[in-house]
Amino acid sequence: MTLTAIFRAVLRHPQLRRIPERATTVCTRSFSTEADLKKTPLYEFHCEHGGRMVDFAGWSMPVQYKEGIPTSHLHTRANASIFDVSHMVQSRIHGKDAVKFIESLTVGDIAGLQENQGTLTLFTNDRGGIMDDLIVSKTSEGYLYVVTNAGCAEKDIAHMQGQCAEFQAQGHDAAVEVIQDQFGLLALQGPTAAAALQAGVDGDLSRITFMSSAVLTVFGVPGCRVTRCGYTGEDGFEVSIPVGQVVQVADSLLNVQAADVKLAGLGPRDSLRLEAGLCLYGNDIDEDTNTFKFGQQFEKKGID
Repeated sequence: MTLTAIFRAVLRHPQLRRIPERATTVCTRSFSTEADLKKTPLYEFHCEHGGRMVDFAGWSMPVQYKEGIPTSHLHTRANASIFDVSHMVQSRIHGKDAVKFIESLTVGDIAGLQENQGTLTLFTNDRGGIMDDLIVSKTSEGYLYVVTNAGCAEKDIAHMQGQCAEFQAQGHDAAVEVIQDQFGLLALQGPTAAAALQAGVDGDLSRITFMSSAVLTVFGVPGCRVTRCGYTGEDGFEVSIPVGQVVQVADSLLNVQAADVKLAGLGPRDSLRLEAGLCLYGNDIDEDTNTFKFGQQFEKKGID
């Protein structure tokens, strides 16, 4: 598939198809009134930097910036871009039976993970269909760190909490803590992402391998979980940041001297993952997708 075909496919996305290739109006709300939409800690920051805001899964999110989707896509492939993914649901699973609990809901080998190592896995229904894809990390702090999709937020939270109540009733020790209101989440993606982030952290990022994480001080903000992962096909990191300091970290990244970092929206995020052959829940996979066949496809693509 050519890049032109990918960009056209992105603009046919039901949430994005009415957005022009170049945004001429800053901070326009396209689908719902402002009062209807939730806002990430970077909402005003996006508006100040020319973000074209749209309704995405009930959140006011930037679909693109003044440069347009193709330019932002190519910049990420050559340099580094910041994607606001604070609309995604961050949770912690506590308790001595936390691993047993999450393994009862997913297809992942969570028990086999090392400390501060994570894996991409799937919530499944009773038919083996995919309820959502998620990342689960086993942390050295004694809890599991879970990130799930914004579009499935209500379903995923209800599923985890409902199943946890049943698990507890059976005498097991586990608890679900949703921390989305306490932490924002930034994805820094691109070949120079490590150089950009290294300029502001108190640890050696080369020691953080793919799908592993560490709690670091990031541009003066302590208590940030830095995970080497992303969904663009590039090297990069997802950084969980206390909600009051998300703007500070984003602004610091834009001003580092070690790399050319720019903001990017949902449009290039979709085109980048499509070019990389990565699935989007609700578009490529859903509850009718056979989990076994899905796993076989991942293996053929070398993703597993």
